[in-house]
Amino acid sequence: MSTLATVPFDDRGLAYGDGVFETVLLRDGLPVLWQYHRARLLRGCAVLAIPPPSEQALEACWQASESQASDPGLEVLKIIVTRGSGGRGYACPPDPTPRLLNHRVPFTPIPQRWKEGVSVCVCQLRLGHQPLLAGIKHLNRLENVMARREWQHPAIAEGLLADQQGNLIEATSMNVFWQQGGQLWTPRLKECGVAGTLRAALLDLGWVKEGSLPLSSLYDVERLWVANSVQGVWPVTKLVSTAGETLQRWPLAADDSLQALAHPLMGYPPDQ
Repeated sequence: MSTLATVPFDDRGLAYGDGVFETVLLRDGLPVLWQYHRARLLRGCAVLAIPPPSEQALEACWQASESQASDPGLEVLKIIVTRGSGGRGYACPPDPTPRLLNHRVPFTPIPQRWKEGVSVCVCQLRLGHQPLLAGIKHLNRLENVMARREWQHPAIAEGLLADQQGNLIEATSMNVFWQQGGQLWTPRLKECGVAGTLRAALLDLGWVKEGSLPLSSLYDVERLWVANSVQGVWPVTKLVSTAGETLQRWPLAADDSLQALAHPLMGYPPDQ
């Protein structure tokens, strides 16, 4: 397993998206929700049949003293594993030499979005079904890139993505949660979507259940959130068009139930 700052032209991750990645919150140099990031990366390597990095190589990604921040505080670490070079066309090399890359930068969350909530839109793009790749964070994110191009309005924080059947799956870079009947829910990701690490922790603790939410029922939910393991939990207060026109409003609760559960797992304040 080689560790490089750059990748050569023939790297399969660059050419084909043949690899996986993780985006990890570091708090004072230590990874948050690391067991879930590690598990998802190793599962992705197994699905793609890429030899996984050693434990020592993975730990070196966050133990390295290459932080650009004078006071570490909060940082974001990105880890990329590609199959490496070789093979002819799409054919994989019989004995690949994977590449492990990592980079970390200082990070500041946006507490205003925790406190005041955000506006989201529904993207026109529909996610394709590929059960083999569902859940893992592979390098081919073109669906997310194309969906993110659908809005430019500065008031829109995220775009919601549905699958071909019109069921809500995720946001462009976050998972989705909703409240109905007092229960917290998140979409099932059996056919497509990325299984986030904060989402995994909440499911493991039994605080959230998996369910289905057709876009046609989105207007009926009691509460709606978008969240991930870096930004934390953003309550959704408005559903808008890509031009910013308000389509639906949700009240901002004085005590946010999902933030109260999720933020302590990340070291963030439980409520704002």
